[in-house]
Amino acid sequence: MSTTELLKGAAELFPDEVVTSAHVRHLDLPYGAGRFALITLDNGFDHTKPTTFGPASLANLNTAIDQVEKEASAGEIVGVGITGKPFIFAVGADLKGVELLKEHKDALAIGKGGHEVFKRLSGLAVPTFAYYNGAAMGGGVEVGLHCKYRTVSKALPAFSLPEVFLGLVPGWGGCTILPNLIGADKAVSVIIENSLNQNKQLKGQQVFDLGIADAIFEGADFLEQSLIWTAQVLKGDVEVERPVIDRGEAWDQAVAKGRFIADSKVHGAAPAAYRALDIIAAAKNGDLQQGYDAEDKALADLIMGGELRAGIYAFNLVQKRGKRPAGAPDKNLARPVTKVGVVGAGLMASQLALLFLRRLEVPVVLTDIDQERVDKGVGYVHAEIEKLLGKGRINQDKANRLKALVTGVLDKAEGFSDADFIIEAVFEEIGVKQQVFAEVEAVAPAHAILATNTSSLSVSEMASKLKNPERVVGFHFFNPVAILPLLEIVRGEQTDDASLATAFAVAKKLKKTAVLVKDAPAFVVNRILTRFMGEIQNVIDEGTPVEVAEKAVEPLGLPMSPLVLLELVGPAIGLHVSETLNRAFPDRFTVSPNLAAVVKAGKRGFYVYDSGKPELDPEVAALLKQGDVVLTEEQVRDRVLDAVAQEIGLMLDEGVVAEAQDIDLCLITGAGWPFHLGGITPYLDREGVSERVNGKKFLAPGVASVPA
Repeated sequence: MSTTELLKGAAELFPDEVVTSAHVRHLDLPYGAGRFALITLDNGFDHTKPTTFGPASLANLNTAIDQVEKEASAGEIVGVGITGKPFIFAVGADLKGVELLKEHKDALAIGKGGHEVFKRLSGLAVPTFAYYNGAAMGGGVEVGLHCKYRTVSKALPAFSLPEVFLGLVPGWGGCTILPNLIGADKAVSVIIENSLNQNKQLKGQQVFDLGIADAIFEGADFLEQSLIWTAQVLKGDVEVERPVIDRGEAWDQAVAKGRFIADSKVHGAAPAAYRALDIIAAAKNGDLQQGYDAEDKALADLIMGGELRAGIYAFNLVQKRGKRPAGAPDKNLARPVTKVGVVGAGLMASQLALLFLRRLEVPVVLTDIDQERVDKGVGYVHAEIEKLLGKGRINQDKANRLKALVTGVLDKAEGFSDADFIIEAVFEEIGVKQQVFAEVEAVAPAHAILATNTSSLSVSEMASKLKNPERVVGFHFFNPVAILPLLEIVRGEQTDDASLATAFAVAKKLKKTAVLVKDAPAFVVNRILTRFMGEIQNVIDEGTPVEVAEKAVEPLGLPMSPLVLLELVGPAIGLHVSETLNRAFPDRFTVSPNLAAVVKAGKRGFYVYDSGKPELDPEVAALLKQGDVVLTEEQVRDRVLDAVAQEIGLMLDEGVVAEAQDIDLCLITGAGWPFHLGGITPYLDREGVSERVNGKKFLAPGVASVPA
């Protein structure tokens, strides 16, 4: 079957493709280098809309290559270049179409189609050049890899092969060409390590330093400078030298490093990284076609698997649902926020003050019970600003301005009388928080939003003794505040639309992923994690060895084991949340006597790290009192997953969030649950847990799964 026929058949499977055009224009290169053909990828005048490759887009590029191929063969041109529209080169395959594929043969056709088109660039009778002028990801990177030479803009903001992050492999040449271009070690870093490190992006300078691009130029006149450089290359005035690739032991060591990284991140639970590493390992012999064939097979297998569907589902949650929160009120109701107050000056409060200061750039005032605490909080913010200055993230003028905007006072009336948004981050005890809000209400303007960063207490109860409870809203951040994107916005029983709209508007300015949550015990993330952790603790209390309980959930590929997570959260906080939920739901949430003993002993976790790896602390081991019921890893895993599925089902029945999608969005952005799970509900559906526990799946067919 010809490339044209292959793409025509595949196009019928992508009815909603945003088609990318490939315009060919001709120009005379400087220095008399000759006539040159430049292909520009474009999909319209909206420069914010990414350029992607679906079958129709590949067909357009194929047609453009037909034209330049004839010109090259006839000696009418001396070279061919490919670039993108302003700010965007190309960001890869059209995932909207990929997730709709139902047949393995159709998925295979997509892989072959991309290869057949891109390979034609390397097969032209004249030298080919890729000019990475803007964002380049996935297939956008790969089309450039098929060219003989590459330049990159210093202003390029994002460059990656993110496929493993989504549950695929770089399937249009990435796994095969990149290690043969820059070496296996660097290729493993780009394809495996960066992808599994929350899809880390490269900047233009890094692309050049890695050897992916042969030259780098300023963004302002990038294309002009690239064409001058092209002319110099074609005339022989510039010679591109590339290092000799080590195809010996270093290659094998790089692949082994990649497997170690994959094991540490996904624990064998997600196949994409391992399939990519198999292809990289085989690429050692330099046989490109063999590599392309392996990419086609891996791509088709993974497209038809659950991981990719869950990965696309997770990506869409973060990129779409996360930016348009379900149930959020009319944004036009939001009131302006020109000053922020923070009650408390401890670590959490100081982190919040820094975030509000950096994102809103309005006056921020902290209060606490004594001057020493206030000074320490303000000092923390100043120190963090100095760090940003030292790293070149801000200039001296901005550092001075930000420092001047943050102050600390003891008198709430002095600090909050003109504040528009006041958030408390004090001790997690309902009486303390009620007292704080009463004091704040007495001095704050009538329009001011009163927000609480509580992790588990009732927002409605907190507001119940106020004169104006309608302006109280839950604003639950996750630690570390600067890193985790999630913000659970909790609507109390009397919270009005204007207050809620203001909270969402502030969240957007803070660049957080806001999810509307009902005022229910522990809200979303902490409730699910506490049920999850509670079952782990229960089986340990009953007699299952700690290492068995921990290892049982490794197939989920979570970012860390349950007890390491507990150490990060803090055993005392974990105990507090479990006690809160035990009071609300005593039939499902227990309070572990062993955890209580660990907290009472002042231990910061279950492990010590003297040997460089986590080992059960002998002092903790001495505290543990266990029964004689020992479960296998499989039994532990089933019990934990059944508990989580039950809890999610109950939360949806209670209306804690609008849909299961919000549960997954919260776990991905607030607890770091991996994309390859799609959060949790796609995994529970795929493993049959949802139906076993609740009698039905959480998601409809085709949502995070192969369409029916």
